[in-house]
Amino acid sequence: MDEVHGQMQDTFRSISSPARGLFKDNGSRFIACAYPVETEDEVKEIVDSLKKEYHDARHHCYAYRLGYLGDRFRANDDGEPSGSAGRPILGQIDSNALSDILIVVVRYFGGIKLGIPGLIRAYRTSSADAIANARIVEKVAARMFRVSFGYMEMNGVMKIVKELGLTPCNQDFGMACSLDVAVRLSAADDFIARLSGLGGCDVTEL
Repeated sequence: MDEVHGQMQDTFRSISSPARGLFKDNGSRFIACAYPVETEDEVKEIVDSLKKEYHDARHHCYAYRLGYLGDRFRANDDGEPSGSAGRPILGQIDSNALSDILIVVVRYFGGIKLGIPGLIRAYRTSSADAIANARIVEKVAARMFRVSFGYMEMNGVMKIVKELGLTPCNQDFGMACSLDVAVRLSAADDFIARLSGLGGCDVTEL
């Protein structure tokens, strides 16, 4: 997966909206919940919410991968034997070449132990079902920058932003002006070069 994202393409694969998957084995139920996410804060919020929603479940195992490079990731077994839950979930994310995605698998124990091979199969299969039920989309790969500039440079900065078809956010046009903007990979070098040509601008990658 890192090779795919490492090609610095302008798009990468993710999912458009939440999706569910299910696998049952010997009375145990594995409910897989897939979500599009972009930050670790979103991951924590969703995991905490699902733990409350499924408070009577035995385990809430999950994995996520974030960013166009897919270089931020984690797999969590939540009490299951090491490597039997989080890694199979992450494996399904990677085999589908996805990023900006979180999958949480909620397990209700059925009273019969499945063994590590059985757990791996259950977490893998339920995650695959959730992905199969999701809509795969191409997301624009972008780098986020903060531009700081003097008031006299505002027209020049906004002209560059408009010409490149960018949408600024977190704008502050006080005594010291600044704005944040996401720039697609193929335009990032041009964006930086143009701003450098203005003078009086400071560009920081977030």
